[in-house]
Amino acid sequence: MSSPQDAAALDRKHKLVIFASSLGTVFEWYDFYIYGTLAVFFGKLFFPPGNETAGFLASLALFGVGFSVRPFGALVFGRIGDLVGRKYTFLVTILVMGLSTALVGVLPTYEKIGFLAPVILVVLRLAQGLALGGEYGGAATYVAEHAPHGKRGAYTSWIQTTATLGFFLSLAVILGLRQVMSPESFASWGWRIPFLVSIILLGVSVFIRLKLEESPVFAEMKAQGKHSTAPLTESFARWPNAQLVLRAIFGATAGQGVVWYAGQFYVLYFLSSTLKVDYVNTYLLVAASLLIGTPFFIVFGRLSDRIGRKKIMLTGCLLAALTYVPIFRGLTQAANPALAEAMYRAPVVLHTTEYRNTVELAIAAMGDAARKIILPGKVVTETDQARNFLNARGVPFTLAPTRPEAPLVLDVGGLTTVKGFDAQAYDAALQPAGYPKSADPAAINKPAVIGLLSLLMIYVTMVYGPIAAFLVELFPTRIRYTSMSLPYHIGNGWFGGFLPLIAASIVVFTGDIYAGLWYPIGIALMTFIVGALVLPETKDNDIDS
Repeated sequence: MSSPQDAAALDRKHKLVIFASSLGTVFEWYDFYIYGTLAVFFGKLFFPPGNETAGFLASLALFGVGFSVRPFGALVFGRIGDLVGRKYTFLVTILVMGLSTALVGVLPTYEKIGFLAPVILVVLRLAQGLALGGEYGGAATYVAEHAPHGKRGAYTSWIQTTATLGFFLSLAVILGLRQVMSPESFASWGWRIPFLVSIILLGVSVFIRLKLEESPVFAEMKAQGKHSTAPLTESFARWPNAQLVLRAIFGATAGQGVVWYAGQFYVLYFLSSTLKVDYVNTYLLVAASLLIGTPFFIVFGRLSDRIGRKKIMLTGCLLAALTYVPIFRGLTQAANPALAEAMYRAPVVLHTTEYRNTVELAIAAMGDAARKIILPGKVVTETDQARNFLNARGVPFTLAPTRPEAPLVLDVGGLTTVKGFDAQAYDAALQPAGYPKSADPAAINKPAVIGLLSLLMIYVTMVYGPIAAFLVELFPTRIRYTSMSLPYHIGNGWFGGFLPLIAASIVVFTGDIYAGLWYPIGIALMTFIVGALVLPETKDNDIDS
């Protein structure tokens, strides 16, 4: 029977494990998300000039590239973690992450070194993604294997707060810098400071993690010679475990990924790029919702220890799928009421011969460089110019068949029409209809916006709070690091990480500012159905076996 002193020592040890793992992971997510937060600048700095929409989509595509390699990082570092140990593996991941992030801060722009700039940026982004692919699985496994039975949801939920806290930290650093610097200075060189700060964070994280010991579950298993010598083969080449991996992807992590990125990242782009809310209000409103929502990671993690992981995660997916459209419509009304009113009173319709040509619409949205590569000799049409103008101006529109009077006609509320494309004529037609060039800060209903953003955050905490414990409990100890990391990073890296690019592209293609929501809605519904049918409950599983 353990003494009170032993229990107190164990409790202190658990607190150190949680603190060290969580703090390092916060810093690693900070490194990853400062790129996403600054993506609006990267289109101008690291990509060929000439098309603002194309540059923005290119920066979002590169944001997604970091997510695309996360599953490969999960395989590489997961295998090392199951062979060598948890502690040293996620010590390596944080070193790779911190150094690749700091190098972005000294990378010359396109103006200085031409096409080498985006090439080097892609390489550094890939390194970030590989490192993060190994980080999360290591931290979650390490904490869970230290947690007492019946408290794994509560313990691992602290790890779940780290992504949001890292995102919040990135917003706070960038907002602070933009408040003390002129817009010109920040755009010129100030954006580099958040990347260089990661060197300090890296030093703190490495110092703390060096104080940790190996997971007791893994250490005992390795001492007994029971650890896996071929974790990749056992995880994915043997059907019983491979089946669990597939269930985890389609019944849990895919939906969790899109709910997470829709509720935190896509909404940031929606406010700033679609609704044209100024950056200060955008950052402050999102930051307020993060502060309100973050404690619910712990709430739902603890609740999952009592009632189970599955029902909480699937309920979050279902609620998100059912309410995303009204929530984002509500955000439009609360954040930019002038735009909402103009959309209702004078809807914009673009009548064109190209309204059904989805391939060309996609290529047009990607810009002139992509058009020359994919469709050599294809000229920029008036429809291309019209769509780019409306997208850059923040004007939602509907594509419709051409009208007899001209191949391209802009119709504003049925009251004003413009034949062909003329930027001045378009502007003259839109202004009387009340389409604002940006959201009026004085007209923003901040309590309503924060309330809606906080509701999105609640959904995030429902799907994300219990999932670390669920994935740890789903797989056996000898291949846990490898097995849980892959489905997590496919769900988050592929289904979730590409959400901003996919959703923004759908909006650009169609002109409908809510059309991008159908992607997360569809994936969340798929996860709810698959999870309800094939997902096991794991809260009572013995992870020491």
